[in-house]
Amino acid sequence: MVEAIRFLWPYLRRYWRALAIGFTALILKDLFGVLVPLVIRRGVDSLESGMAWTTVARYSGLLIGLSVVKGIFQYWMRRVLIGVSRDVEYDLRNDIYRHLSTLARDFYSRFPTGDIMARSTNDLNAVRMMVGPGLMYWTETTLTFVLAAIVMFSVDAPLALAALAPAPVISLLVVFYGRRIHARFEKIQGVFSGISSRVQESISGMRVLRAYRQADAELRSFEALNQDFIHRNLELVRTTGIFEPLLHAMIGVTFLIVLWAGGARLLSGSISLGSFVLFQTYMGMLVWPMIAMGWVINLMQRGTASLGRIREMLNAPPGIAAPADALRPEAIRGEIAFRGIRLEYPAGEALRGIDLTIRAGETVALAGHTGCGKTSLINLVPRLLDPTAGMVLVDGADVRRYDPAALRRQIAMVPQETFLFSMTLGENIALGVPGAEQDGILRAAHIAGLEPDLAGMPDGLETVVGERGITLSGGQKQRTAIARAVLREPAILILDDSLSSVDTITEERILRQLTGVMQGRTTILVSHRVSTIRHADRIVVLERGAIAEQGTHAELLAHGGLYAELVRQQQLEEELESL
Repeated sequence: MVEAIRFLWPYLRRYWRALAIGFTALILKDLFGVLVPLVIRRGVDSLESGMAWTTVARYSGLLIGLSVVKGIFQYWMRRVLIGVSRDVEYDLRNDIYRHLSTLARDFYSRFPTGDIMARSTNDLNAVRMMVGPGLMYWTETTLTFVLAAIVMFSVDAPLALAALAPAPVISLLVVFYGRRIHARFEKIQGVFSGISSRVQESISGMRVLRAYRQADAELRSFEALNQDFIHRNLELVRTTGIFEPLLHAMIGVTFLIVLWAGGARLLSGSISLGSFVLFQTYMGMLVWPMIAMGWVINLMQRGTASLGRIREMLNAPPGIAAPADALRPEAIRGEIAFRGIRLEYPAGEALRGIDLTIRAGETVALAGHTGCGKTSLINLVPRLLDPTAGMVLVDGADVRRYDPAALRRQIAMVPQETFLFSMTLGENIALGVPGAEQDGILRAAHIAGLEPDLAGMPDGLETVVGERGITLSGGQKQRTAIARAVLREPAILILDDSLSSVDTITEERILRQLTGVMQGRTTILVSHRVSTIRHADRIVVLERGAIAEQGTHAELLAHGGLYAELVRQQQLEEELESL
């Protein structure tokens, strides 16, 4: 618990004024609440001398006034402290999202999407309950217990000692069952993450599951996960099912002790009737703290378990971080140089000995067989990856000296796997240009070859494309991604096999329209199609992570090497398809 507060302290400190008001209201509420049994004691003792309506009215009015004031402070206590927990949840959620955007790809290979979602929602909610109701009622129950104990000992120490005798047993129960609740809830959250991941994967891959007739098998697998989730929740319920009745039993024992010992002292004349009623009233007041203690311990253990899972995410080091003296240029020329590049993945070496310079404004194409390292090489330019050895220079400066955000503002990249958001077509195109004008979006759509498709869409640019652009074809998705890149008017344009889903006629039209866009901009084209890259200023052929040859289309054909072989293979495939 102390470790959890230490971690959350920077978030709580932002709202210290609100916390001060909230806890002040809590203290005043408990102080006025503790005064109620004292007023009842005075009232009962004063009635022993005879029934007087003025006495009853005076003490009744005093009790009503105390209750009203206590209620006002209780309202503000709850409103302020629960409000702070919502603010902390808001800040923590923003920090989680911000941190996730800085993490490298290996993090996402270790943490499935569903697991991240579970930690960012379900676990975060448990933390909020710990910070809000948990911390508030922990303080309230502890303060109420301490204040009541002080008054009870001041009135009659032996009776107070007898009344509070079960307290150590209750503490042992809380510690023992609190640990068990923590361990069980941590396992439950782990299983919940697995369920979330499975649901996310199944929905994303539903067409594949249906195509391979695996829907029933997936349903059985999901049912097994659900049964495990139910089993672990039942374990937690059994634990709390033992803990809470034991707590209630101890409360009943406490009342019996007060009734027996207090009654004996009342009959012997050691205490007054008002004092006996005071003890009974205080024990009634302590029923809620004792009951709430079990609920609060449950909240605290759930919260600390969930906070541990959130911290595991937040403690993952950022994959790409800006240096202290980062470069943040407003504009760049676009010269790119690869110097002694070597890149290794856990599965093996992807790039080795790459030395290549791309002049500002030059169009360079990367060609080669699948898996030769083309995508890995271009991912180094916007610093989506860092090389294992060597350096990438942009305008003569190592990309590791740039602020990644500032560098990426100068680069537009169309990746192999096009990702569209569940927004309108126009919003997807304008994703990288906040406040883009309609004319600019239409121009980008025209250059990307999307204009003919707009006429067939129900709402044109306002058409909602659905999750991951499910309502669009593969070619339309790629052209939308190209339009998105064109609209940014970047210094460096990277197209990674971005025309693979369109026919050759559409490809030729898009390339002609892109010629004006690429003019004066550094452009890197990655493609398996010779028709896409043949007009590049230079073609670089990669083989097994190294540069095999480079030159113009004509030069490489005349050389008769790997590129010429790729051209012959494609020509043969086209001839076979035309038969």
